[in-house]
Amino acid sequence: MSPAVSRRRCAAATLPTVSVVVPAFNEEQFLAQTLSAIRSALEANGAATAGYEIIVCDNNSSDRTAEIARQHGALVVFEPINQIARARTAGAAVAKGDWLLFVDADSMPDAALVAETLATIETGRFAGGSATVQFCDSPLWWRAIWACKNRVVRAAKIAYGAYIFCRRDAFEAVGGFSTKLYAVEDVDFAARLKRYARTHHLEYAVLHENPIVTSARKASQPFGRLLRTTVWIALTPYSGVHVRSRFGVWYDIRR
Repeated sequence: MSPAVSRRRCAAATLPTVSVVVPAFNEEQFLAQTLSAIRSALEANGAATAGYEIIVCDNNSSDRTAEIARQHGALVVFEPINQIARARTAGAAVAKGDWLLFVDADSMPDAALVAETLATIETGRFAGGSATVQFCDSPLWWRAIWACKNRVVRAAKIAYGAYIFCRRDAFEAVGGFSTKLYAVEDVDFAARLKRYARTHHLEYAVLHENPIVTSARKASQPFGRLLRTTVWIALTPYSGVHVRSRFGVWYDIRR
């Protein structure tokens, strides 16, 4: 065995095991591309040797979501109640990895983002983290809004569900994602994870060198619908996010 091969094998052996959880509700349009991107990014960074798994939670889909997931080698679990927090929790419940990585079904991490994630994990200093967001094929007004949001995300260390990673023990200690929330459950989870990190002398990371690439399908919704949803969250930040019917932007069966 050459010295170079030996070094690569030793490095791979020290990598943590990673369980990727993908919540999916009627995601046949994007899921195959997402799963291919996840697998390629992990294997490009040695995760195939260290060990990883991809779990798709079929969140009561009415399309080919589960079939596509199985075709791409993912473990499929089923969650009958249509709520993204429950879908993520159901996937995490069967995960075996040291670390959990939650990726939305319309988001495509590349090798550079996964490399940055693994490098962050390997420092041993972090309880978890998230990433800034970059949209594909989005209108100018949408990109402008998210350029501002990404600055806020970095400054306040807020999470968006497209890409969140955390230690398994930290996830369990904070109780995972709140099933009381139909929106901002990712922000709520990050807040609790940051508190956990502080009390355990750890940190929370927001990766920004390599943003997670995700679809801009919400930008195709009628502007009035997006505005109403935004205003509802702003005016009722505590009670409003418990009402599923207010969030058709997320839960509408029409994809």
